[in-house]
Amino acid sequence: MTSSAKSAWLVPTLLITLTAVPVLAGAVRVAELTGGPEVTPENARFVADPVPVLLHIVAATVFCVLGAFQFVPGLRRRGRGWHRTAGRLLVPAGLVAALSGLWMTLFYPQPAGDGDLLTGFRLLFGSAMVVCIVLGFAAVRRRDFARHSAWMIRGYAIAQGAGTQALTHLPWILFLGTPGVTGRALLVALGWVINLAVAEWIIRRRSTSATRTTHSATATTYAPVGVTTAR
Repeated sequence: MTSSAKSAWLVPTLLITLTAVPVLAGAVRVAELTGGPEVTPENARFVADPVPVLLHIVAATVFCVLGAFQFVPGLRRRGRGWHRTAGRLLVPAGLVAALSGLWMTLFYPQPAGDGDLLTGFRLLFGSAMVVCIVLGFAAVRRRDFARHSAWMIRGYAIAQGAGTQALTHLPWILFLGTPGVTGRALLVALGWVINLAVAEWIIRRRSTSATRTTHSATATTYAPVGVTTAR
């Protein structure tokens, strides 16, 4: 594998690594709920109504893992059929993940350690994920691929929040102990904010690169005979 090919796979590898912790935690939860669990204060809400959390885990896993491969340039350029097929799975998976998360926030009993601020953050970012995916789908239907890519990247960034939130919590727990209600809410929100900041950086970088390519092609096309655009 060439160095360029290795670099092309770096981003999806990092994204799958980021999502490893929530995926493993989700797998443990699925095994627990499908194995006749003992009811505890921590899992009582899931045992009483397991369908939303099972839908959320499966859909979020599909969206985060499969979505990572959409960042491989070669698959987008050479595998248009694969990209479209994956997209047809990703859009409903992302919507199910976001909507089931919103349902759990609204209708499950609030667990210990959460609070109204965290509930508000979950509703805000969960709703934003739904909006991003819907706008991304609408854009591709109009064949506006630049906006489609931008909105789907934002939706994916929100979906990857659980992985980044594990990283935002780790230093706090190591040095300060278990965060309080407000501290936990802010650390969770910080994970989403970090992801969205990175998403905007990627979107702007792609836009700048596309603009430079267009300008370069235009300059080459309209350069007079005998005049080179190279410096």
